[in-house]
Amino acid sequence: MDQGQVKVLIVDDHDLFRTGLRALLEEEGFEVADAPGGAAGIRLARVFGPQVVVMDMNMPGMSGVEATPPMLETVPGASVLVLTIATEEAEVLDAVRAGASGYLLKDAELSDIVGGIRAAAAGHSTIAARVAGHLLHSVRTNDAGPPSAEFEQPQAPELSPREREVLSLVSDGCDNAEIAGRLYVSPSTVKNHVSRLFEKLGVDNRVQVATFAIREGLSDPEGTLSQGATVRATARTARA
Repeated sequence: MDQGQVKVLIVDDHDLFRTGLRALLEEEGFEVADAPGGAAGIRLARVFGPQVVVMDMNMPGMSGVEATPPMLETVPGASVLVLTIATEEAEVLDAVRAGASGYLLKDAELSDIVGGIRAAAAGHSTIAARVAGHLLHSVRTNDAGPPSAEFEQPQAPELSPREREVLSLVSDGCDNAEIAGRLYVSPSTVKNHVSRLFEKLGVDNRVQVATFAIREGLSDPEGTLSQGATVRATARTARA
């Protein structure tokens, strides 16, 4: 594998779409493997070791939401990018709770999908503009229904003033370097703060941190979520 080549695992039960996307991504320079379902994808991930998993939501047997947590346990350094036709608020929020770090639609341009994969590999999250508005509305109104026991929303913990500052900046889409510049601290200090936030909030990525901040009224990234297609929240780089 060439240095810098991204390993992508496509998990989708539609054979034509899966094989077609694989061919297109290989032409773009990715190393690609594919699996026809969630359970098969998890087994293949153990051997293939993907950096990015492109996951369909609605699959027989094991859905994308059900497959995401064990996938991330199998390949802890990977990011899951949901690529589906579903835009319903409940499904979007369930995917984020499960640990997905990005959400794109299957009718997206190839350039958008490629960009989303590269962003996920770099630790960033891309959310389709149509989906972002649903996500923001769901978090604000909590009308997508109660979460399942597996994905219970974290209780509001006691945060220090500095942690609240970092929380707000994370939810606004700032990466560690940007936060460090705004707070006049080192990136390693920011990384420690973000790691503690993950632990206190009981979350796995910065998209989940952002949804927590919105729900608790600690931030309002409406301009980022509802008007832009990319949420510059990092899902991987600031793990503990």
